[in-house]
Amino acid sequence: MSIAAALGALLVLLPIAFTAWRAVTFGIGDTLDLLLRPLVGELLVNTALITVAATAASAVIGTSAAWFVERTALPGRKLWAGLMVAPLAMPPFIASYAWVSLSLNLQDFGGALLVVTSTYFPLVYLPVAAALRGMDPALEETARSLGCGRWAIFRRVVLPQLRPALFGGLLLVALGVMSEFGAFSLLRFRTFTTEIYAEYRTSFDGGGASMFAGVLIVLGLACIAFEHRLRGHVRYARIDRGTRRAASRYALGHWRWAVLAGFALLGIVTLGVPLGTIGYWLTQHGAAASTPTEVSAMSLLDAAKTSLSLGLNAAIVTTALALPLSFLLVRYPGRYAVWLERIVLLAQGVPGLVIALALVSLAVRVATPLYQTTTLLIAAYATLFLPLALVSVRASLLQIQPKLEEAARSLGLSPLPILARVLLPLARSGLGAAATMVFISVVTELNATLLLSPIDTHTLATQVWSDTATLAFAAAAPYAALLVGISLGASALLFTFLGRSVGARADF
Repeated sequence: MSIAAALGALLVLLPIAFTAWRAVTFGIGDTLDLLLRPLVGELLVNTALITVAATAASAVIGTSAAWFVERTALPGRKLWAGLMVAPLAMPPFIASYAWVSLSLNLQDFGGALLVVTSTYFPLVYLPVAAALRGMDPALEETARSLGCGRWAIFRRVVLPQLRPALFGGLLLVALGVMSEFGAFSLLRFRTFTTEIYAEYRTSFDGGGASMFAGVLIVLGLACIAFEHRLRGHVRYARIDRGTRRAASRYALGHWRWAVLAGFALLGIVTLGVPLGTIGYWLTQHGAAASTPTEVSAMSLLDAAKTSLSLGLNAAIVTTALALPLSFLLVRYPGRYAVWLERIVLLAQGVPGLVIALALVSLAVRVATPLYQTTTLLIAAYATLFLPLALVSVRASLLQIQPKLEEAARSLGLSPLPILARVLLPLARSGLGAAATMVFISVVTELNATLLLSPIDTHTLATQVWSDTATLAFAAAAPYAALLVGISLGASALLFTFLGRSVGARADF
């Protein structure tokens, strides 16, 4: 079990260690020549500026939306709650395709900020909304009895309680924006990720790209350290659980229509425009590529099959890798298991483009037979999305009583039959949620797919990117529509699994 648990950690550590080694051995002279170019200053400013701006905008939008949904008598509250989460199923490069096809003037900082904020703010909304639901309403009631108004209660009572959820969501947004490639590439906004791809295409050796990747890794680790410092070590847990009850909701009064207009505008920007633009280009047959309809339909079908196949295979492999490590963390939570977990979670702070580039270089230098193979691409997916699977699988195993395994062992069952007949059936909701999250991430993934996919292998994501890059918006529309449809359907399945998991926990 210990060896199997280490496989996932080794898979994550390998590309990170190779990137660090490649950067260290690049040479001092070459390093200075590369990093002291004016371009690097521009990339640093662009990356820092878009990260800070998008994170701040997501903080305001996500926190405000969560407060209005959870703390006010907002008409249609459940509908708006669903619409605030739905943008997670809209990949940033699809949103950039929609906006840039409306106007090429959006190919700048403003367009980049609009796209990444509209697709990443749910990462703040979800944890903040969950934290608001879990807060003790007595805190706000006590402040209200002391004469505090709404704003004072929010600033002095609610906001401090939201710090862990808010800072955690902001960290995810910052890391996501720093590692974003597809949206920035289509919007012609240069950051470290777009330059890493350009360096790789210009010089296949990858030394310069590894140096830029090293800078990006340092920035990501700095964000993680900064978030940890801001969050601090304050305790937020209640000493006495008491009786769980819902907090009272504020009446919006004459602000109701303004708040509804704000939610409607947010829904239009995040979902209405992308879906409407895709629908418009689907009707513009004359503007599509000059290929016969039969060939286009065949290309669409092949791309969909490839995306589904990669998503299913990666979901199976990644969930299988997460299972032994999750079991080790739950049943034998020692120092060894904790270190393996921390290594796996490092993948969250490393851009996908960096991991893909490292795997390309490793394949060329060490494992040539794996170069340009689906196996290497699946390995990249497993490396990138193992943290997602680990969190869900571990949560499901935590809900299983150890006494059930002890009872099975007393009946003479060996470890493998216990796994097959006891653990897996009880953890099926968590395993399904993990596999579905990985599937959604793989189907909408662009960075690693562009670098690692075998020659003449096209997915829905790469077709949207290549057609949009050549301004063939009508040709990209069918691929974009099918990709969004698959993502939304898989997201609905994910919520089903999560609902079953919560229900199982409550019944248990």
